Amino acid sequence: MKSRTGVESVEFQLLPEDNARLAVLCGPLDQNIKLVEQRLGVGVSRRGSHFRISGERASGAERVLRDLFELVQGDGPLDLPDVHLALREHEMPDENPTQRADGGARVIEADGVVRVPRGLIRARGAHQKQYIAQVHSHDLTFGIGPAGTGKTYLAVACAVEALQSERVRRIVLVRPAVEAGERLGFLPGDLTQKVDPYLRPMYDALYEMLGFERVARLIERNVIEVAPLAFMRGRSLNESFIILDESQNTTPEQMKMFLTRIGFGSHAVVTGDPTQTDLPSGRPSGLRQASQLLRGVEGVAFSFFDAADVVRHPLVQRIVQAYEADAQGGEAR
Repeated sequence: MKSRTGVESVEFQLLPEDNARLAVLCGPLDQNIKLVEQRLGVGVSRRGSHFRISGERASGAERVLRDLFELVQGDGPLDLPDVHLALREHEMPDENPTQRADGGARVIEADGVVRVPRGLIRARGAHQKQYIAQVHSHDLTFGIGPAGTGKTYLAVACAVEALQSERVRRIVLVRPAVEAGERLGFLPGDLTQKVDPYLRPMYDALYEMLGFERVARLIERNVIEVAPLAFMRGRSLNESFIILDESQNTTPEQMKMFLTRIGFGSHAVVTGDPTQTDLPSGRPSGLRQASQLLRGVEGVAFSFFDAADVVRHPLVQRIVQAYEADAQGGEAR
């Protein structure tokens, strides 16, 4: 409803009444509530399980609080990052993307949920839902967009899900080792130690979804394999879930080599951000070429993300937007 001043106001109760659960929802010193007020420009008052919200986006704030209340189990935890992600999901367009799996009439509905041993991972926004649906329905999926949009994390989640359901027999993690100009031969340690720093984001996701000890056992048994892109030549990977991360740092020759490694029963996901290429000046990116050549090829899907899909700290989204605006201004000049 609206008050006499025209400002929207909503009143509701969160049930079942549970003081411990409400305390987790509100956070220490009501920090979670304050973040909702700040981000949505509303005022929130509470007495027990009864809430009153006033402001132009009061209905949206109610939905956010109800969603967060559903997330709270027992005595928590519910941290500021959780609240931030709920707010980002509310701010994203509420679409239900669909994707034709084979160019025909069959349509894949995107539920946006990936099941891993340590719980459910839910997509944030329409683009992430589409991305998950495409990974599930295509042999090769490209996830292209800025940092912080969940491309790599969701790819790892889908790989873990496929491994647990025995749709694949192993996970292969691949990344070109060209960041900051280092070459593997000059780095200390054996092959695994040389490559580990480049694959750290994927390791972190695996640890979160499977646990440190389980990941270590799977690596030891070669069920999870890590490899620099250069070591993929000559191989044919069957019944595998293959992830090529940071693919903007591949050359066209390397990209072609990687894509032709896909064997029977395998799925591949290629992620990258074309705006953060570390290749030597003048070297074309294999990701850019592949995104042009493979459009419309049966069995290949593309998901494109933008600044609105960033699910990290709000500052990251604003930084990405600033760089995008500068790039567009440069093209206009």
